[in-house]
Amino acid sequence: MAIKNDQYNQILREYDNRQFINKHELDKRREEAFTAIPELKALEEEMISLAAQSGRRALFGDDTCLAEFKERTHELKSKQAELLSLHGYPTNYLELHYQCKKCKDTGFIENEKCNCFKQAIADLIYDTSNLRQTLMHENFKNFSFQYYSDDYIDETTGLSPLSNIQKIVAICKSFIRHFNDKHDNLLFMGNTGVGKTFLANCIAKELLDRGNTVIYLTAFRLFDILEKHKFRKNEENTRSATNQFEYILDCDLLIIDDLGTELNNAFISSQLYLIINERLLKQKSTLISTNLSLENLNSNYSERVYSRIISSYTICRIFGEDIRLHKAINNI
Repeated sequence: MAIKNDQYNQILREYDNRQFINKHELDKRREEAFTAIPELKALEEEMISLAAQSGRRALFGDDTCLAEFKERTHELKSKQAELLSLHGYPTNYLELHYQCKKCKDTGFIENEKCNCFKQAIADLIYDTSNLRQTLMHENFKNFSFQYYSDDYIDETTGLSPLSNIQKIVAICKSFIRHFNDKHDNLLFMGNTGVGKTFLANCIAKELLDRGNTVIYLTAFRLFDILEKHKFRKNEENTRSATNQFEYILDCDLLIIDDLGTELNNAFISSQLYLIINERLLKQKSTLISTNLSLENLNSNYSERVYSRIISSYTICRIFGEDIRLHKAINNI
């Protein structure tokens, strides 16, 4: 999954900048805390002195010094935490704070790229910064059941729109909770404006926050990438499309939004099957949203696509009023 050297170096520079900012922020916190609580600095100086003494003893073959050093350092850190808490500070106030706790903002765990580094590459390739802006608003904290009526029962499901969406949200949260264990897939079906994309974005936000790699593509954009990868229109497009294709197959979650809005043909059907099938084989989760019914999916694509979805996806049919229309009418 190679990218250009200048792109790779750009990401590395961003991680270097993160570490610099982390250290700068820690220095500011230390200065503030030491001024407010002088005893903290005395404890810090004692730990530094202890480390130096332990190092000298180790050079002369004293094997007992390491255990003593660890025990005493632990006692001193505990005293620091008590003092911080007593004065209203968090107990980890004198520790480095990281954006990614897994790799400690290095981008790597041992010699392997951290998921946050992989997502940074995906962000460069797919220019997903707009998605991240969207996720600041479209997430479970801002999800509201108020747009789903409880006044009528749907004949197919036997549920009201409200009861149905409550059930689907529970399915989504279970999907997130067991994401790294079960590798499930979701199909969101329903008319325009019932909340399919919003709910997909809620899932994306939760998984990104947990360090998973997520790629969101409209069906039109997805098949445009696949066409460039397949037919290699020129050298530049070939390299870019190849990188994109690899990430489509390998990201932790692929979201295909608005399936059915693209111009369909035999190539589209074959490529959709390829993506669905390959990701199933790789045990990578996929979320598809569509306005199409199951019957339309079968007739518009192929029996193979239909069979894979029916057998491997949890189907969530969302129904109710057009939320966007409701907001527009009520100036929300």
